[in-house]
Amino acid sequence: MRDRKGFTLIELLIVVVIIGILAAIAIPKFSATREKAYFAAMKSDLKNLASQQEIYYSDAYSYSTAATDLAFTNSQGVNVTIASTSTTDGWAATATHAALAATEGCAIYYGAHAAVSVGTATPSSPGEMACTS
Repeated sequence: MRDRKGFTLIELLIVVVIIGILAAIAIPKFSATREKAYFAAMKSDLKNLASQQEIYYSDAYSYSTAATDLAFTNSQGVNVTIASTSTTDGWAATATHAALAATEGCAIYYGAHAAVSVGTATPSSPGEMACTS
């Protein structure tokens, strides 16, 4: 009998099946982790916006609807929209991410401004941030 070296077809097929099972488990976990990162970026941007609004208010005694007035920049992929403010009593903003659906995001408001919402996320009190996920 010859001395054969190498793997049989059955052994190779078993390895391919095991790799397929591991991939089927890992890919959904990776997607969930990526979505959490998107929401973390949106929350971080809204917190930074709140800080910038308070700095602007201490100088001008009013809130701004323009990110350029606040020297505020979004994270990559995040779109922050500041709701129009008609008073000096508060402001509101929403954040969405380009990689998520338009109905997924976070919202926040401060002061006497009316609450804004993104999808099903509506903050219940001033200063509270609400996200869809």
